[in-house]
Amino acid sequence: MKNTGVIAVENRIAEFYNKYNEDKRLLSKSHLPEYLITMRYIEKYLTDGARILEIGAGTGRYSLALADKGYAIDAVELVPHHIKIMKRKAKKGHRLNIYEGNACNLSMLKDDTYDIVLLLGPMYHLFTDADKHKAISEAIRVAKPGGILYASYCNNDTCMYKMFYKRKILAYLKKGLIDENYHTYSAPNEIFELYRKPDIDLLMKDYNVTRLHFVGVDMLSYLYSNDLNKLNKKEFGEYMKFLSSICEREDMVGFSIHMLDIFRKE
Repeated sequence: MKNTGVIAVENRIAEFYNKYNEDKRLLSKSHLPEYLITMRYIEKYLTDGARILEIGAGTGRYSLALADKGYAIDAVELVPHHIKIMKRKAKKGHRLNIYEGNACNLSMLKDDTYDIVLLLGPMYHLFTDADKHKAISEAIRVAKPGGILYASYCNNDTCMYKMFYKRKILAYLKKGLIDENYHTYSAPNEIFELYRKPDIDLLMKDYNVTRLHFVGVDMLSYLYSNDLNKLNKKEFGEYMKFLSSICEREDMVGFSIHMLDIFRKE
């Protein structure tokens, strides 16, 4: 039985996404890089007949795209509103199973089952070390030995830029949500948990996994949304080539608002 604190956080997240159009988020030129680069790295490790799990599938942007390619997908999503959208968009012939559930408890899924495990949203919304480790542990548990896992994180410091640009920094300081080193404190009422790469390294250090890539999937795209949306097709193509050339550079990843950790279960 869930405790009232967990239920309150889940309700808060559901309330946020009921109002936020997640289904269209990855379609604009300022957000499309996140999807395109993430998909490029997923496709890098896809094999014929691969079985895929997406935890925190949202409205199915990735799950449905992979189902279109003929892969068998299990999708777990917390928000009922998202599940309705995903079911509505699913096509006849898709090998897609959809579960309502929480990333911290995948007890309905068996050990060592999936070739690819996507954890592309839940780490944004987990605010205690215990819950973060539950989500990571569950994702690793259900992956096959040798399976490839993808975990996404929101970057503390690029979000700090956004707070300054949007003139919200003083409000957050007043709430006591930012320390003297401009690292945010966990706060479920703020919806998003923010990370620096050393936080992720510390979180992952005791798991029997091997990191394959650490990727900045969108860099500063979100800060220049008005300008990026004016690019024509050829200009945007060159922009994506540029992002692809820098997305794994250690001196550049810290500029990305979304960071993608890709690792193999040993």
